[in-house]
Amino acid sequence: MDAGDVEYEPVSVKEVLAEMKDTAELMIDLSFSAVLLGSSEVAEEVLELEDRMDVLQMRARMSLMMAARSPEDAEELAPVLGMVGATEKISDATGDIAKVVLEEIGLPDAIRTTLPEAVETVVRARLTADSRFTGQRLGELNLETETGVRVIAMRRGGDWLLSPGKDTVLQTSDVLLLRGAEENVAAVYATVTGGEFVPPEAVEEGIDDLERAVDSIVLMKNMSELAVDVAYGSVLYGSEALAEEVAELEAEVDALESRFEAWVLQAAERVDDPVDLRGLMHLAGATEVISDAALEISEGVLRGMGTHPVVAEAVFESDEVIVRLTVAAGSQLAGTTLGEQTVRTDTGMRVIAVRHRDDAGNDWEIMPGPQTELRVGDVFMAKGTRTGATRLAELVGDDSLEDFE
Repeated sequence: MDAGDVEYEPVSVKEVLAEMKDTAELMIDLSFSAVLLGSSEVAEEVLELEDRMDVLQMRARMSLMMAARSPEDAEELAPVLGMVGATEKISDATGDIAKVVLEEIGLPDAIRTTLPEAVETVVRARLTADSRFTGQRLGELNLETETGVRVIAMRRGGDWLLSPGKDTVLQTSDVLLLRGAEENVAAVYATVTGGEFVPPEAVEEGIDDLERAVDSIVLMKNMSELAVDVAYGSVLYGSEALAEEVAELEAEVDALESRFEAWVLQAAERVDDPVDLRGLMHLAGATEVISDAALEISEGVLRGMGTHPVVAEAVFESDEVIVRLTVAAGSQLAGTTLGEQTVRTDTGMRVIAVRHRDDAGNDWEIMPGPQTELRVGDVFMAKGTRTGATRLAELVGDDSLEDFE
């Protein structure tokens, strides 16, 4: 982005911050999927979004500078500037992850075997004129209910639409970003493009230390992504407790990176070409930056400065909200599994982490599945729409969101 590309114009800081948040979260999904699929096309989409983020952060900074007219204004707006800077760091880090693919820096085959356990497949698909989806509204297709696949974003020409809604009409040449289980994505991809989705080939297990290093990156990725979600949640609620959770997650990611480095060094002696490990080092470094940025997002809350209203409103009005709920005694979800209650189908909310009250160490269970049981007192984080959040709160008997709508 050249300096002359962006000129000052009055913009809603709230709207820009909301778009930055949604864009950053999308970029995390896309960048790791680009690595998983070895897809230069998905990686290119990440870099296009990075350029978009550069413009957004510049506009946000200019507007905030114009708004600061006194030392008191500067003090109040400092955490907002911190959120802008932290969100752009996430953007830059995901761009670095994408470049691992585009610049063929080198990755061991083991990464393509392990990462599917950490991320749902995200595929880029261009809509053809003769697809049965062309001209249809997303709501009419009912994709997620019938196939388990979501359209998480779409690009029409040079314009992005993040989290398209049920009234969005699909048009020829729209670029759709599909997210879901690999076997489900393949069928939808074929319908959209008329072509075949070819997943990466599985590889046999190899060097133990290298597999431990890859496992560490997978866990770092999951914890960093959770830290970002919890950080935005801490801002929304002005919650020091959530901000402290972010600090703990960031410290754990740092510890994981140290162990990762040791395993990579040990594995380097037994791989044919140690240069192939460079990509792993890049992934680990970028992932650690994402967790650091999450801590920066929540820093104002962590330091007792509270949340500036414009930031809280931006997080609240973004395409997805993050909520923290506690399972109450006698609630519908107490003593059942996520799958038994079809939480995702009934509420549209994704439970992204659960902290079981009586587990040793009180650790988060990241990316819980249908078999995950919710017990009284369990705390969990969920992501989705405001309406879905209210419905989910009713199911778990948590009245902390009674004024959420």
